[in-house]
Amino acid sequence: VQLQASGGGLVQAGGSLRLSCAASGRKFSSYTMGWFRQGPGKEREFVAAIKWNGGSIDYADSVKGRFTISRDNAENTVYLQMNSLKPEDTAVYYCAAHRVTYYGGTYYSPSDFRSWGQGTQVTVSS
Repeated sequence: VQLQASGGGLVQAGGSLRLSCAASGRKFSSYTMGWFRQGPGKEREFVAAIKWNGGSIDYADSVKGRFTISRDNAENTVYLQMNSLKPEDTAVYYCAAHRVTYYGGTYYSPSDFRSWGQGTQVTVSS
């Protein structure tokens, strides 16, 4: 599966953005999808993940209550709605597909994901 993220931009603190990740390929609905981010000088970190059928969702503690991940398997797209943005949310955001179809675990390491998109820059000004 190939992925392309979009929707990033510059926003003031407290604002909102909605990221989209469009997938090509026939097996999108078989994969747990994740959003990760990498801030300046930082390692890539987990943000959110949604199971292949949308039945289970996990978030990093830092974004719980502010971000919402969703997917539309008919449109081969996964979304990340980001509200109440903070300057520390500034990063390049990437979507990726888990390397194992129908992954049912709750451990999300970047090394377990593949098919990374090119990333989309999110900048939050204070």
